[in-house]
Amino acid sequence: MDHALPVHYLPILTTIISAAFLSALVRRAIPRHWPEHLLWWAIGVFTYGLGTTIESIITLHGNTPTLNRWWYWAGAILGGYPLATGTVYLLLKRRSAHILTAISLTLVLVASVAVFLSPLNLDAMDPHKPDGAVIGWHWVRLTTPFINGYAAFFLIGGAIYSSIHFFKAKNQPNRAIGTALIAAGGLLPGVGGSMAKAGIVEALYIGELVGIILIWVGYVYCIKKPASTPLDS
Repeated sequence: MDHALPVHYLPILTTIISAAFLSALVRRAIPRHWPEHLLWWAIGVFTYGLGTTIESIITLHGNTPTLNRWWYWAGAILGGYPLATGTVYLLLKRRSAHILTAISLTLVLVASVAVFLSPLNLDAMDPHKPDGAVIGWHWVRLTTPFINGYAAFFLIGGAIYSSIHFFKAKNQPNRAIGTALIAAGGLLPGVGGSMAKAGIVEALYIGELVGIILIWVGYVYCIKKPASTPLDS
């Protein structure tokens, strides 16, 4: 990309940070035999990094129909869904989490298959910017508000709920701060994504970078103490 600006390199940094975060999650999950919340969080951080990797390639080396399709799947369809599912398993009873995941995952799987079967609107494809308008089946794009709304409710809403709970408890300041950071980190990519739909894709790159940093820092705060709460299990 001849006219690349520093902001266009941010997805590369986001990918590197996501890989480091994923490594930390895996190291924590293995000795604990992969509890559901850590498994889903690991999947979420992996797909987060996958999306930013594809963004890097598109922005710096050029877009292709295949790259745009994979970017849409990783970013718009999956998005924060795996992270939110991890939060579901963290906050709810296991049976309730299983039921919610079975219902929501059905929609995610249907939308995922449709993304890869959909014809593409190549006239809408920007040479150096990924765009959801390339997906030809409009109904597929209509599923994303439901998936992303579900993800926001549990990832952001769950983190806010937990933060308020910990602040009121007054005996777990690390978790109060950590869950507040996770809520902020989960919100920023959505804000950037909304601006990207208006053509300001650089806002998405910034939101993704700051978002994953805040989520990781929040996670680190949450696992400090006490050891008896779910994030430490």
